[in-house]
Amino acid sequence: MYEIIKQGENDVYEFEGEEVSNTSYAELLRLFQQSGMFHFDLTAITKSGLKDLDFSKLQRYFERYDIDFNAEDNKKQLLINTDIITEEGEMTVAGNLLFGINPQRWLPNASISFAHFHGNHITSELIDKKNIEGTLDNQVDNLIRIIQNNLIKGSDIIGSKTVDLKPSYPDKVFRELCVNACIHRNYSIDGSRIRVFMFSDRLEFYSPGRLPNTVTIPKMMSGVSYSNNPVILKFMENLRYVDKLGRGIPMVLQESIKLGKKLMLEEIGEEFKVTLEL
Repeated sequence: MYEIIKQGENDVYEFEGEEVSNTSYAELLRLFQQSGMFHFDLTAITKSGLKDLDFSKLQRYFERYDIDFNAEDNKKQLLINTDIITEEGEMTVAGNLLFGINPQRWLPNASISFAHFHGNHITSELIDKKNIEGTLDNQVDNLIRIIQNNLIKGSDIIGSKTVDLKPSYPDKVFRELCVNACIHRNYSIDGSRIRVFMFSDRLEFYSPGRLPNTVTIPKMMSGVSYSNNPVILKFMENLRYVDKLGRGIPMVLQESIKLGKKLMLEEIGEEFKVTLEL
């Protein structure tokens, strides 16, 4: 088993006495994360500190547990105990992504690109394009709002009521797919964002990173849950964005079946893709 000993100069890293290149280092991180041997969301963000955290948001978070963060005498120890910062006082990746003042300062690609095309191909006319940043909970909320605003729903007035002519998915379906993309992506893959493409006939989610070694797509369809980022998952569960019971994908599948639509899950290279027929 490899262990990260220290970071060397000129982007050279040492693993149990062996020097490896930056490229090899990134690949090893991916392999370790896939196998569950290493969790990138616990990694320290060098040169960050308490000044980079949103204390107002921390106060609201800890109030859920009857803790007055602002009145806490030893804030640092509380944040260490909850994996928001390290023993050295630097933000963890998870702490930055949930409670950072400006998460993209430290992780520029921890964001979502959204594009809506007028047609069924990526070469079709572009209707809308957004880059969604901020903390993960805000990214999820904004992405759901953008998807809902871009959905075209035909309706007619029958009697005194407005009736949808085309049955649509309940909001919980879009919420589940948005949350999954943010929670389960591999944040150690540099230069890659979550991408969401809306076409006339489908919605596509591309999330950087492969499934953990023990998880398969059939298992996911059956309700097996997984996480590349257990600390991020913990925070999002505490914020009521996920229940961690593995019910999400089976629920999306059942809602698709009700509407006679297709749901497709695929691993494509170093990305996980979900396609929802509209």
